Amino acid sequence: MEHIAALLLVIACSDDLSRCGEMPVPTSVYETVEECEADLQPSISLYTTKHPQVFGQCVEVDPAVEEEDAELVWDVKPDGTLFALIEVPEVMVASSPQARAENHVRQH
Repeated sequence: MEHIAALLLVIACSDDLSRCGEMPVPTSVYETVEECEADLQPSISLYTTKHPQVFGQCVEVDPAVEEEDAELVWDVKPDGTLFALIEVPEVMVASSPQARAENHVRQH
């Protein structure tokens, strides 16, 4: 499998930015950031006549995150700034106090 360096994200919004959503793009993953950036403006242009506000960004992918259960998190700020990143959720293992006590007893 090739390395993923960037994801192409295009977001279309209403005039007042109250409703926004991800738009499908011809290619969404890239082996280099430069390839993604070359497709950014043409991909945004696909939606500029159909939606009042359109934003796009090439989101860099950390190679260390590539094998993790990462998710793309984005937000369009009130000033029209698109904020996006790849995030790895923290994994929490829940256990009850009873389970911890039982494990403690078994270990001794």
